[in-house]
Amino acid sequence: MNLTRYAIDNRVVTFVALVVVAFSGYSAYRSLPRAEDPGFVVRHAIVIARFPGAAPERVELLVTDKLESAIQEIPEVAHITSESRIGQSIISVELRETVTNLRPVWDNLRRKVAGAAAELPQGVVPVVGDDLGDVFGTVLALTADGFSYAELEEIAEQVRNIFLRIDDVAKVEIHGAQEERVFVNFDNARLAGLGLSVPQLQGILQSSNIIIPGGAVETGVERISLEPTGNFTSVDDIRRTLITLPGTGETLYMGDVADIQRGYVDPPSSKVRANGHPALVLAVSMRAGGNIIALGEDIRAAIAEVEVRYPVGVAFDILAFQPEVVDRAVSTFVNSILQAVGIVLACMLLFLGLRTRLVVAALVPMAMMATLMLMRYLGIGLDKMSLVALIIALGLLVDNAIVMSESMLVRMQAGEHAREAALASSRELRFPLLVSSLTTIVAFLPIVLAESAVGEYTAPLAQVIALTLLSSWLLAITMVPLLCMLCLRVKQRKLSARAAESGADGRAEAADVTATDAQEEAPNDRMGAEFDTPFYRRYSGVLRYLLARPLVTVVGAFGLLVATLGLFRFVEQAFFPDSTELLFTGDFEFPYGTSFAHAEAAMLDIERFMSGELAARDGREGVRWRSGPRIRRGSGLDGSAG
Repeated sequence: MNLTRYAIDNRVVTFVALVVVAFSGYSAYRSLPRAEDPGFVVRHAIVIARFPGAAPERVELLVTDKLESAIQEIPEVAHITSESRIGQSIISVELRETVTNLRPVWDNLRRKVAGAAAELPQGVVPVVGDDLGDVFGTVLALTADGFSYAELEEIAEQVRNIFLRIDDVAKVEIHGAQEERVFVNFDNARLAGLGLSVPQLQGILQSSNIIIPGGAVETGVERISLEPTGNFTSVDDIRRTLITLPGTGETLYMGDVADIQRGYVDPPSSKVRANGHPALVLAVSMRAGGNIIALGEDIRAAIAEVEVRYPVGVAFDILAFQPEVVDRAVSTFVNSILQAVGIVLACMLLFLGLRTRLVVAALVPMAMMATLMLMRYLGIGLDKMSLVALIIALGLLVDNAIVMSESMLVRMQAGEHAREAALASSRELRFPLLVSSLTTIVAFLPIVLAESAVGEYTAPLAQVIALTLLSSWLLAITMVPLLCMLCLRVKQRKLSARAAESGADGRAEAADVTATDAQEEAPNDRMGAEFDTPFYRRYSGVLRYLLARPLVTVVGAFGLLVATLGLFRFVEQAFFPDSTELLFTGDFEFPYGTSFAHAEAAMLDIERFMSGELAARDGREGVRWRSGPRIRRGSGLDGSAG
C-alpha cells in the first residue's frame, strides 16, 4: 500500500486523522503518569533480627549464620551481605538482574526465614523488609509548640488517614513517633520491708488487667456478649490497684509502694527535628502509574483543608515536594518544544522559502503529539528519561520533512506536477529515510537490551526516541507531501536544449515556463525571487566549489571528524549530571555503643552551627531552613520560601 498516494487521494481522511492525532496527543500529555524518575525493579531486601544484650560474636553464631544458611537455598539470590552488631543482625539480600517477578521470590524468602526462626534463641523474631523501593516524593514535618509527642502522633494519624483517601497515594509513613510506656518505679528495700517482690507486683498487675473475653449469654432470641471489667484504662487505674501484703492481710494501693508515671521509651529508636523544633515527619509515596503533579495538588488541598481544624501553633512544613521538581521539568520540556519550533523556523528562513519552512515546522508538534499518544498506549510516562528523549529527538525529527519537501520543491521547479512530484519523491526517499531513522534507533538499542537496573532506568530514553523518529518518518511520507502539494507554489525554470548545447555568444537565456495547473500556482508568487539574493548566490558558489572538488571535500570532512573526536578529552564525562536541586543530606556515624543522648547532643551542635555560622542572611549565600510553603491556621498556603 502506497501511504503517500492514499494520503493525497483521501485528503479529508488524512486531515481528520491528523486532527485525531493532535487531540489524542494533547489528551495524553494531560493524563500521562508523571514522575521525576522512571520506575525500575529494586531487587533488594533486608532481614533484621534483634537479640538484645548479645555480643556481636554471639549474634553472628546464633542468629546470622543460621539465617544466611537458609537464605542461600533460594536460587534467585545473587549476593548476601551481613552485619552482626551488639544485639542486632542485619542481612542484605540482592537478587539476580534477570529476576523480574519479585513477589514469589520474596514470599519464598519469608518462608525460609520463618523456617530458620525455630532454630534461633528464644525471643529472636527476624523481620523481612522488601519495600526498599518505595519512593516518598512528598515529605511533611509536623511541629506544634507546647504539644506532647502523643498529641503530635494523634494529629499525624488523622492527617495520614486523610492522605490515604487520595487516589494517587500508595503509602503514608510516620517517622519520629515516640513509643509510649507506663513506668513502675519502686524501691527494692521498701518492697522487701513489705514482704513483696518484683514478680509478685508483676503478677498482681497481670491478674488485674483482664483482657480476655468473658463469653456470652443466650436469652433465647439474642446472644449477649460479656466483657469483663477491671482492665486498666488510665494510669490512675494502675495506681488504685489493691495489693494484699503477705502475712498481714493488709491492703495497699499500688501507688503507695511504687511511683507510676507515663512516658516514652528511653533511649528512643529515632527522633526528628525540623527547622530547629521537635517534629514528626509524614512521608507520602505515589502509587505506580500515578500523576505526581496531580498528587501534589491534592496534597496541598488536603493540607489546606485540615490545618483549620487545629489550634494556633500546629504547623506543617513541606520539607521535600517532588511535584514541583517534575512540574518544572515538564515546563522546561514545553519551552524546549516552542524554542525548537522557533529555531527550525529561523534556520529554514535562511535556506528555505516561507511556505517550505511552515510545512517543515508543522512536523515538530505533530510528531510530538503522535509520540505522546503512543506513549500512553505503551504505558510510558513523563519522567526524566522520557523528557530527555523528547528533547533529543527535537533535533532529529525535522530531517525527514526537510528532505521530502526539498525533493518535491526541486521536482516541481523542474516542471513536474505537484502530485507527481509528491509520489515520485515518496518512491525515491521513503526507504532511505526509514533506514536512516532505524539506524539512529539502533544506536540507542543497547540501552534497552541492557539486563540491569541501569538498563531498566534508561530504557524510556531509547523507546521514546524510537517512537518519535518513526512518527516523524510516517508523517514525512503522508502529511508533508500533502501539505507541500497544497502549499508550495513555484515558477518552473528550464534551460532550452539548444542554448544549453551551443552556449554561443553568451546570449543563451533560461526560458521561464510557468506552471499550467491553476490549482497549484498562486497569482502573486515570488518563490524564484526568494533565492535570487546575494546570500543564496554566495551559498550556491560554495556548494559548486565543494562539489567540483570531491576529494578535497571528503578529506576535509574526515579531518573535521577526527579533530572533533580529539576534543572529547576536554569534555567532562559523567553518566548522569549532578543534581541542580539546592538540597543535600549528610549521614553521621558514631562508634558502636555510643549513647543516644551523646549522638543527639552532637546533632544539636551541628544544627546550631548550621543555623548560625552557615545560615544565609544579609544577602549572603548559605544554608536556609528547608521549609517550603508554610501552613498555619488562618493563613493557608502563603508560598513563602524556606
